[in-house]
Amino acid sequence: MSDSKHPRRLFLQSSALTLGSAALVRPSWAAGAPALITSDAVRPVAAQGLQLGDPTQGATLLWSRADRASRMIVEWSLDEFFRKSRRIIGPYALEETDFTARQDLVGLPAGRDVFVRVQFQGLDNSRAMSEPVLGRFSVPSTRPRDLRFVWGGDTAGQGWGINPAFGGMKIYEAMRQRQPQFFLHSGDTIYADGPIKESVTAENGQLWTNIVTPEVAKVAETLDEFRGRYRYNLLDENVRRFNAEVPQIWQWDDHEVTNNWSDAKDLSADARYTEKNVPLLTARGTRAFLDYAPMRPFSAVESQRVYRKLSHGPQLDVFVIDMRSYRGPNTHNRQTEAGPDTAILGREQIEWLKAELKKSRATWKVIASDMPLGLQIGDGKDAQGRARWEGPANGDGAALGRELEIAEVLRFIKHERVRNTVWLTADVHYCAAHRYEPAKAQFQDFEPFWEFVAGPLNAGTFGPNALDNTFGPQVVFQKAPPVGQANLSPFAGLQFFGEVNIDRHSHALTVDFRDIDGVSIFSKTLQPVRGPFGQGFFDRDDDRSEG
Repeated sequence: MSDSKHPRRLFLQSSALTLGSAALVRPSWAAGAPALITSDAVRPVAAQGLQLGDPTQGATLLWSRADRASRMIVEWSLDEFFRKSRRIIGPYALEETDFTARQDLVGLPAGRDVFVRVQFQGLDNSRAMSEPVLGRFSVPSTRPRDLRFVWGGDTAGQGWGINPAFGGMKIYEAMRQRQPQFFLHSGDTIYADGPIKESVTAENGQLWTNIVTPEVAKVAETLDEFRGRYRYNLLDENVRRFNAEVPQIWQWDDHEVTNNWSDAKDLSADARYTEKNVPLLTARGTRAFLDYAPMRPFSAVESQRVYRKLSHGPQLDVFVIDMRSYRGPNTHNRQTEAGPDTAILGREQIEWLKAELKKSRATWKVIASDMPLGLQIGDGKDAQGRARWEGPANGDGAALGRELEIAEVLRFIKHERVRNTVWLTADVHYCAAHRYEPAKAQFQDFEPFWEFVAGPLNAGTFGPNALDNTFGPQVVFQKAPPVGQANLSPFAGLQFFGEVNIDRHSHALTVDFRDIDGVSIFSKTLQPVRGPFGQGFFDRDDDRSEG
């Protein structure tokens, strides 16, 4: 089949040529304008490329960064050669946002491929234009169609950074090769608390060599060091190529600030930090995340809000939740009544989630969670010697502590007959498929559901974690390091992303776990609920797993 029948393939080939010769080729919208200045010394540079974000019906966000004060100029077209295009004079890229800029493209035609070209215009000379950065994406459809997306979390963690000899963060290329409509990043988009060294001895005595920048050589404390973590990830060619082609939906977890943080986090004994004020570190980490995330700002009501819903037509709504911003302190988490110390979602977010789930008419409701519901994730011990917990789970038994909020949401889903919910998450650095069964749970007032855990993307591999029986999770599949091994490098191959395919005819949803080379190691197909409420999923016996 010729390339002319594959706009994505042909566009990427032409993109490489365009980027290599941008100093000689004037963009189509500049016809009749004065010749552009081509000296690299006087024109802006967009070295971090382009990111696409928060795709929803009729809109997708564009993100890019210049190296100096400038203005973003955007062209978009339904034609890969930009013979017919629309030009947008975009926002200024100024020092206060680290020269990052966003432009929301709205009113896009449903289900169409869109090609974009972004440049930065110098403020001291309007003829000084950066070389263009190019991207393409598919607009969510308003009609049923085959839909594919990927998800995962945990990027550049535990000191495993960009290793050119290994091929860089090559799992991003494996994900790009799957040609997904979008990517859900489930959190730990950076590891602000994980210094990256020039070389690390990995398993079997192998030497892992990293690209290192000053901002990643120590824990992040200043605003520029937090921002430098995001700039570091964008040094990777695989990541930049992926970003220009696959719209992303970001959420955050803990390492965007520091490990297992809440306002009660105590860094007094951590000698790596000279800045011990966790709320101040949180403020800086939050600002850096919002500067670099390809995320549509919510509103002036709560400008730092991360939880949101994104619609992908009649087949899918994605509900992005935030288990970090509104949580109480990490404690023994065994309280019998809800209160400030038991918060994990917070009252306002819970009410939003319930309302949005209830009014959703999409076949599938994917709840994107930054932490698993039923895996025990510890955070040391408290002053009384009791286990302290980082996630919702707190050990076996009745719903207590943070589990009270999760129980409320699950009970609501059952009683309001919200069908076909699937939970997707990461955080624990291995992949797993969990089936939650009321008959095997301590808290039983909910309908059965699935939770799928993916990751890491370019970080150490750990696990598996112990199950908590409160909501009755059962391990259907998991792949983790052998017993007694932890923090395995990407050399070990235990890097995993998840893939979801929804069939436009049957509306069946299929989840695959894929390894660092893109090979499927597990697959599960779910049929949507049909008929009387409570019938549950009709599961096909087509599970595939490795070993």
